[in-house]
Amino acid sequence: MSATKYIFVTGGVTSSLGKGIIAASLAKLLQARGYSVTIQKLDPYINIDPGTLNPYEHGECYVTDDGAETDLDLGHYERFLNRPTSQANNVTTGRIYQSVIDKERKGEFLGKTVQVIPHITDEIKYRIKLLGNTGEFELVITEIGGTVGDIEALPYIEAVRQLKWELGEDCMVIHLTLIPFLAATGELKTKPTQHSVKTLLESGLQPDILVCRTQMALSDEIKRKLALFCNVKKEAVIEARDAETIYAVPILMSKERLDEVVLKRLNLPYNNEPDLDNWKDFLYRLKYPKAEVSIGLVGKYVELKDSYKSIAEAFIHAGAANECKVNIRWIHSDRLESVNVEEDMKGLDGVLVAPGFGERGFEGKLEMVRYARENKVPFLGICLGMQAAVIEFARNVLKLEGANSTEINPETKHPVIALMNDQKSIVNKGGTMRLGACDCELKEGSKAYDVYHRKVISERHRHRYEFNNRYFQQFEENGMQMTGINPDSGLVEIVELLDHPWFVGVQFHPEYKSTVARPHPLFVHFIAAVLASAHNPN
Repeated sequence: MSATKYIFVTGGVTSSLGKGIIAASLAKLLQARGYSVTIQKLDPYINIDPGTLNPYEHGECYVTDDGAETDLDLGHYERFLNRPTSQANNVTTGRIYQSVIDKERKGEFLGKTVQVIPHITDEIKYRIKLLGNTGEFELVITEIGGTVGDIEALPYIEAVRQLKWELGEDCMVIHLTLIPFLAATGELKTKPTQHSVKTLLESGLQPDILVCRTQMALSDEIKRKLALFCNVKKEAVIEARDAETIYAVPILMSKERLDEVVLKRLNLPYNNEPDLDNWKDFLYRLKYPKAEVSIGLVGKYVELKDSYKSIAEAFIHAGAANECKVNIRWIHSDRLESVNVEEDMKGLDGVLVAPGFGERGFEGKLEMVRYARENKVPFLGICLGMQAAVIEFARNVLKLEGANSTEINPETKHPVIALMNDQKSIVNKGGTMRLGACDCELKEGSKAYDVYHRKVISERHRHRYEFNNRYFQQFEENGMQMTGINPDSGLVEIVELLDHPWFVGVQFHPEYKSTVARPHPLFVHFIAAVLASAHNPN
């Protein structure tokens, strides 16, 4: 018997069905019953991590406390479970092959032909059991990226087959699939799911539970048919209807008894009901807000909203905390370079300038910063958004002509944002930024101190460029205060304006640490300031 139980979540028929949300919802229900749970993601792509991927390719790159650049699903895991993930919670095919090849070069396989089976599958199994072997978790849920039948996913499916054989009753598989509705015939069709399960069976893997995405209720007849043709019990055919919000999915899965079916299959007690009172309270405040505000989110990837997934979710958390609905208006920074910013600001109560890299759309971000500063619009800048606030202030208040970041203009006469010293000798781009949690000391009496209510905080970073301390005194003397400083390096982490109701820029990424149970205080206070400004515009 294994001390840890392992649950695998696979997907079929089509991608983007929500394996991450189902995994996170199940984990939430198990946690609410008192079990210690974690979730990991196995990604079939050959990149070592998503750190060098364009957001158009992959969406947001989520960063953990220990500096891992990971899949955005890890953000969902943290937001639902309210506990941090780590490097071990995200594994890619690139990382698997790199590890095996490194071992081969060291001579660990001398005399052996290195093959997918057993060497690659053994490495996958080792990574899967890494979290379970810590002794910290009773249940480890592993989401396998992609869709069953993908060539890239075959080694993972084979590794799960082996683990299910090795661990027996301590291991199970949940298959997420789609039951499409054909409007022409007015029917829900089960055949795609049957073929998806057949593909799994061809790899020697029998699912224990089917979670079926559907637009309409599944009748008993359809559930019996799926159970019969897919070799699962009828109670293990779980209906997953489309929800108004991802945060309603744990409640829907609880009503479907998904957690009970899982615990019964793993021979674990399930007599006590899950404690979801706080979660339901959050959902109530989300559904029945007492106020409403509109925030302009300015970025260059706004066509793909997953590029700013954690920011959007942090606004949902902060809105619920303030009993307020936060409407996001997605503003493409490229457009702001050639249009009247004032037109884009109509109907907005606040502005967030988003993180990013590179020159494209940057001048548009500067225009929005200028408008927010001059017109006393509540403003929050994150990472490049903070750097935009610094550059705009340098150009228009300090009158430093051509002030810029050396990322955008290496020849600028006034590099108010410059490459960090420890980055100057770095050649390789993957995993070499300033990544993960770093401390920051706050200045008492500042807005930042009022937000956090403590002297030292820890926040996650992902950047190469920082405020240039050569200009520190000049900025402070003219009204932009440096209210957060890294105690070890002296790097500026937070800037604020003295003569503005709410104008804060942060070099770190607060959105990564916002959860349902603990909305990030910076977002909570920002929305509170937006509400106050909207009700008292003068």
